[in-house]
This record gives sequence, C-alpha cells and structure tokens, in this order.
Amino acid sequence: MKKYVLVIALILSVFGSQAQTKTVPTPTADKPADEEQSLAKDYFSQVMGVALSATSNVKLFQFVYDWIGTPYRFGGNSKKGIDCSAFTKELYTNVFNLTIKRNSRDIFSMVSPVGKDELKEGDLVFFKIHSRSISHVGIYLGDGRFAHASMKGVAISNLDDPYYNRYFYKGGRLLDVFKEQLEKSSDVQ
Repeated sequence: MKKYVLVIALILSVFGSQAQTKTVPTPTADKPADEEQSLAKDYFSQVMGVALSATSNVKLFQFVYDWIGTPYRFGGNSKKGIDCSAFTKELYTNVFNLTIKRNSRDIFSMVSPVGKDELKEGDLVFFKIHSRSISHVGIYLGDGRFAHASMKGVAISNLDDPYYNRYFYKGGRLLDVFKEQLEKSSDVQ
C-alpha cells in the first residue's frame, strides 16, 4: 500500500511541475529587429555618452559614429576632410532626407531659434567663435552632447564644456516652412 501511495505522489508531483512550467512564446519576425534596435541604442548611448532614453534616432547615431575621427578641412565635404557646415549638410541629407544650405550662417536662416534647455535630438547648435557672426554649427544628440566637425576632426563635445559654453549662440530647429519646401523639391526631382 505504501508503494501505491508513493507512486501516486510521484505521478502527481510530475504532473504538478509540468503544469507550472511556462511555455516560451515563439519570437515574432519583428522581435529580432526590435532587439537589434535596442542593442544599437544601448551601444551608441555608451559610446557617445548620451542617455539611452535620448537615443531615439539610431540612424542619426550611426551616421555620427561612422564619421567620428574624420579630419577637419575647411571647404571639405568628404571622409578625407570635412568642415562643420558640410558635415551638418551631409547628416541632414542622409539621416533626415533634407537638403539644407551649405554654410552655418545660411543654415541658421532656415531655423527657428531654440534655447539651450529646449534642444531635442537632431536640432542644430550654433556658435560665434571669435566672431560677431555665426561661425560654427553642430547637431544636438541629447544630454548636452553634440556632434560637429571641429579643428580636431568630427567629434562629440559637450555644450557645458567651458569653451563651447562660452561661444554658444543659439540652438535651432528647422522651420516647417523649409521642411515643406525641401520635401516638395525632392518630390519633384
């Protein structure tokens, strides 16, 4: 009789443990892409020193990452050498599919000014370095960090760095009027 009770208890424990085992859902086709996107965000967040919550545009961060270290060359517009406005123009063309003007002062004419505390990922940051007029432009990444082509080459810097803080002029967000014009002109071509 003890054997039967032992066998029944053993069988019940086996069935009980199987009932508690959760089935693993099969991954959907979107899952790997979501995981890949999440890993990319995590990676760029760490490499560029920007909070993970601020890295929503992976294409932007990938573009910047690909250009980091490219030497500075005034008037340059390739990986052999590039200046700040050409880097900004190239980024806007490749990341946002928008063609903007070529120099920092002309680019500023295409934006609505934004305060430093209102900047969002992809906004532009303008500087007056040793000049009364705008002489430098970069792209805001989040957490006070921005990408730009400096004399040291394409790099990521912090707006709170004493040098950049001293010469910071304004942030800017591309005006909707120009976005619409740029989109219309690209539709025609």
